[in-house]
Amino acid sequence: MNLAHSLQRVALADPQRPALFEGSRQLRDYGGLADRVARLAAAFSAAGLVPGERVTLFMHNHPAYLELLYGAWWAGLVVVPVNAKLHLREAQWILDHAQARWAFVTPDVGAGLQAPGRTVDVTGTGYESLFALAPAAVADRAALDLAWLFYTSGTTGKPKGVMLSHRNLMTMGLTYFVDVDPIDARDAIVYAAPMSHGAGIYAIPHMMAGARHVVPASGGFDPAEIFALAGSVGRLSMFAAPTIVKRLVDHAEATGAGGSGFKTIVYGGAPMYAADIGRAIRVMGPRFVQIYGQGESPMVITALSRAQLADTAHPRHAQRLASVGVAQTPVEVRVADAAGQILPLGEVGEVLVRGDTVMAGYWRDPDASAAALQGGWLFTGDMGVMDGDGFLTLKDRSKDVVISGGSNIYPREVEEVLLLAPGVAEVSVVGAPDPEWGEIVVAFVVPQPGHTLDSAALDTLCLEHIARFKRPKRYEIVSSLPKNNYGKVLKTTLRERLKAQTT
Repeated sequence: MNLAHSLQRVALADPQRPALFEGSRQLRDYGGLADRVARLAAAFSAAGLVPGERVTLFMHNHPAYLELLYGAWWAGLVVVPVNAKLHLREAQWILDHAQARWAFVTPDVGAGLQAPGRTVDVTGTGYESLFALAPAAVADRAALDLAWLFYTSGTTGKPKGVMLSHRNLMTMGLTYFVDVDPIDARDAIVYAAPMSHGAGIYAIPHMMAGARHVVPASGGFDPAEIFALAGSVGRLSMFAAPTIVKRLVDHAEATGAGGSGFKTIVYGGAPMYAADIGRAIRVMGPRFVQIYGQGESPMVITALSRAQLADTAHPRHAQRLASVGVAQTPVEVRVADAAGQILPLGEVGEVLVRGDTVMAGYWRDPDASAAALQGGWLFTGDMGVMDGDGFLTLKDRSKDVVISGGSNIYPREVEEVLLLAPGVAEVSVVGAPDPEWGEIVVAFVVPQPGHTLDSAALDTLCLEHIARFKRPKRYEIVSSLPKNNYGKVLKTTLRERLKAQTT
């Protein structure tokens, strides 16, 4: 089983079918895309890379991303996608930990990244030189062989490499057709969110269907550009974090564009307010589907279908609108206590999931793997409640992750940086509700006696050590932090304090 076979199958059957676009300009048909992917695989093999070895992608969205993704799989290699928002030293740590041989970068983020074999700028002539060899055959891979090594930070702030096999991702792709959206060759997926995580794996079901793949000319998200593509390309689908959905709806409402040209907008990755999705459906129509997944079970835990979202006549529509839907077809989902025992309906517990989309474990981290995978179940770290109809509603996270604009930010990582600042005695970082980003990062900082702290200096320190999007949006200089009898900081109290400030 090799994910690259889905590209090969379409290319053989219909080589002239449109495949890859930059904006509304077609770059490749399926025959041309498969040819380049096979030549890239030949270059990997000629350079001595053997199946199972890792290749890092540290890039902003770029048409080369799909070539590299499928070229690596065609050669039997493992893709290590790195969030383009990360600091260079964070990306380097991931590359080193993954023991990746090669790296591919866009120079705006990846200049300076050092791979032991070769670092290739996809915008330069060195990249094009990789297509000189004759096309290679698709490498033979077993279903459980590693395909995607996705790094997601843990509660300690240290990234963990989620090991996903060809079977994991194949099951995920096929499930999309059943539980999210049927796709055919007329459809187009636009990559406005980062291809390194959320958006990139949407390539898999759309490649299976022989659909069109569109990378915006800007390489990112601009509402006007996306609406223009919906008009010129048509039948457009996309993944959007709630903050992107809100900006799309704002644009649609301001311009009167409605949802014409869009087929499906899948949202997830962060909490979505019921009022916001209700407004989105009113303005753009029943084009929305919610998914709940994790890097450890990508795209597949639960789904809230467009029919369920639009069924305003249902007596429990309001509750369902606030939920994350029902278990997707290939997985079992339960709400359980700390021992993994199922809790009665209506009781809050940890969300557990098992099935063929669940990861094999964390790369080079057996302790974390053993903690997350118990008795065949993935312990997600998310707290939720199940109702009698099988709808899951998330209540809280057992981990203190802050989700801002669809990106996970782990407080301890930020706290450790701030504690490097001269004059800082204590720090506690929490998320505060925000109508645009879902949550923003707020740092409560206690100065040492006799010291005055400067928020600008703290911000500069953060920018030197961590990615820009992780730094606090606000610093609260306080004389002390609330603690329990054991000396543990009461983050719940801090969150309540922030919530009170906004009401």
